[in-house]
Amino acid sequence: MRNKVIKAVATAAVLTLALGACGSTKDAAAPAPGGGGRVGATVPLLTSPFWQAYNNYVPQMAAAEGVEALPTVNANSDPTKLITDLNNLLNQGVKGLVVTPLDSAAVVAGLEQAERKGVPVVAVDVAPEGGKVAIVVRADNRAYGVKACEHIGGKVGAGKVVQIMGDLASVNGRERSEAFRDCVQTKFPALQVLEVPAEWKADKAASGLEGVLTSNPDVKAVYMQAGGVYLAPTVQALQRKNLYFPVGDPKHVVLVSNDGIPQELEAIRKGELDATVSQPADAYAKYGLHYVKRAMAGEVFRPGPTDHDSMIVETRPGILEDQLPAPVVTKDNVDDPGLWGNQL
Repeated sequence: MRNKVIKAVATAAVLTLALGACGSTKDAAAPAPGGGGRVGATVPLLTSPFWQAYNNYVPQMAAAEGVEALPTVNANSDPTKLITDLNNLLNQGVKGLVVTPLDSAAVVAGLEQAERKGVPVVAVDVAPEGGKVAIVVRADNRAYGVKACEHIGGKVGAGKVVQIMGDLASVNGRERSEAFRDCVQTKFPALQVLEVPAEWKADKAASGLEGVLTSNPDVKAVYMQAGGVYLAPTVQALQRKNLYFPVGDPKHVVLVSNDGIPQELEAIRKGELDATVSQPADAYAKYGLHYVKRAMAGEVFRPGPTDHDSMIVETRPGILEDQLPAPVVTKDNVDDPGLWGNQL
């Protein structure tokens, strides 16, 4: 009898290890009972069409996921206000938070406050540098920079290219910038990268690019890390310098962006923009709420494949990311009905 018990225990242990190895996102233990309650969600700003779209998706996805979500709170590009917003939501008794950090380091104070109150947090789009989150829902931002680099490198053999960077206090801005720079140096050494720090702000993009074009009228391409706020000022700066020509013209300055908003897709159709990397605003809202609901029920997540064509990876100890797909959009696939920018 004793041998049979030992054999059964050993078999159970093997099965447990096998389940862990397959990358299941569910904890081996059953979720804790309950898991209901109100959820607070923040948006970093509403001056970007991308974040306007995300903001509109949140109540839709909350209803679809069966989550009671409070109206979103806009941090208005202010990391300090975001911390105040988080504290206000916690004081209202929310049982879960879906947060988009502005500053990857500054948000830690808010995450620590949530942890002290036992409120699980899901971070969306931007990973924090510390603190506790149940999971981060974002796309691989280094891949954004690489995809932009490869598209530009395939169009431009040699010369100067500009990257208009995001906020370098955000891991997103840093990863896109570093990846683009590294890719150019490794794969396209005949290209020279000029950089414009713009902090996700249209006015900084406009003034910075204007200065670069004044000194470098021979620029061959521009990579915009946020098409929602950078596309219009980039086009206007090129027009003022008589450098704006349609795709296909020998004098065309190659333009590649990130976001996937309807305005970018229309610009691709018109031959004004070469490509964009589509950030999944709809999936950010859907899975941010999906995961916070599960975290509120006591579920713990692990690395491995998901059931929605993505992969959960551990980017550093204690930080898991569900890295959602972010396809490159060109004239070849711009009318794909699966793109969220075509669904609005």
